[in-house]
Amino acid sequence: MRGQAPHSLRARLLLTLLVAIALGVLAQAALAWRAALAEADALFDHQMQQTAQALRPGLPAWGLREYSVPLVPGQESSEFVVQVWTADGLRIFESNVSLGLPQRAVLGFSNVEAGGTTYRVLSVATPLQVIQVAQDMAVRRSLARQLALGTAWPIALMAPLLALAAWWAVSGSLAPVERVRRQVARRRADDLSPVDAAGLPAEVRPLVDELNLLLARMQQAFEAQQHFVADAAHELRSPLAALKLQAQALARAVDEATRTRAAERLSAGIDRATRLVEQLLALARQEAQASGAALQPLVLAELVQRAVMDAAPVAHARGIDLGLAPLAGDAAAASVRGQGEALAILLRNLLDNAIKYTPEGGMVDVALQVQADALVLTVDDSGPGIALSERERVLRRFHRAQAAEGAAAAGSGLGLSIAQTIAQMHGAQLALLDAPRLGGLRVQLALPRA
Repeated sequence: MRGQAPHSLRARLLLTLLVAIALGVLAQAALAWRAALAEADALFDHQMQQTAQALRPGLPAWGLREYSVPLVPGQESSEFVVQVWTADGLRIFESNVSLGLPQRAVLGFSNVEAGGTTYRVLSVATPLQVIQVAQDMAVRRSLARQLALGTAWPIALMAPLLALAAWWAVSGSLAPVERVRRQVARRRADDLSPVDAAGLPAEVRPLVDELNLLLARMQQAFEAQQHFVADAAHELRSPLAALKLQAQALARAVDEATRTRAAERLSAGIDRATRLVEQLLALARQEAQASGAALQPLVLAELVQRAVMDAAPVAHARGIDLGLAPLAGDAAAASVRGQGEALAILLRNLLDNAIKYTPEGGMVDVALQVQADALVLTVDDSGPGIALSERERVLRRFHRAQAAEGAAAAGSGLGLSIAQTIAQMHGAQLALLDAPRLGGLRVQLALPRA
């Protein structure tokens, strides 16, 4: 299916202006015609009154031949038709017998049909006679046409000039838009700098401002992607190098015991690399979905219980006491708006992080409470905690907290970064605090209630 051709703003504006000009010319012509017709009526009515006034003194019967010529000097072109009757109805004068005008007519002005022609008739009565002066209406329309054309021709001649002025005005008004179009068309694919909005009209400026905001967001996303790829490549280099060394050690093993230890170390290295790749994919997926996530009501307590159950075997294997505090009040049924998969990843990362950094035989406590308009989840552990100066940095990807002896703690440095990304996507607040009872780290997540 072929798409519709795009509308041209220039063509639409020009068409609108040209139609307005044409309608204006037609309206002016109509007004000129009406005015000319009224002027012709007034002029000829006055002439007819003057003709009738000239005949008021009366006409003797012997004077018929004398009045068989136009009665008002200089009005030959008016084509007046005159009839005169005596008081008793005797016609004593008729300038054109063949027209067949009625012998009697309404006194004053009237319009009369005779022989398929419309006449303007003036009938005046005196004590001795009745005078009738008539004129073909076509004569009046002819004069009105001449007067109207004399008025309308200058306007008609101005119409092309007005159209040219409209084209110039529209082209000048759209010139800044064309400048922006050329500016964008000349750009390279990787040029995401703002579009110059100088000189743009107020109606177009908001569009360019929004375009610049979009370009800025694209620039940030592009830079974040570049940094992510660079950081991921850097982080993958060490695990892959370690796997290569472990594979070489396995190949050089001369006895079964050495071979077994090398295979175990290689398997553990593969597990760590697999976990790193999984977290990298999760981080990339959550960052891509952050701007267009579709949120739906979810019961947070169900997600927390499921996450604790999934993490329990790992905690049990390390002898860690993992527990979920009893849900009080509305916490068991309270819901939030979010993505179930994303929140499950967030909870899993928080629990994995707590279990990983808690020594064997330690404790991890999970609690969910309702506070005002938010659901607050806390994960406390008895591990070494994170120094206050490090807490902001560990929320950045690939940053690992420093252990007590100054060495970087084991891990990919992505768990808390992924949790922070998902929290921001849900409008939640993620905070790192001191665990008041266990002495380690408290991770607190405040999610707005649905």
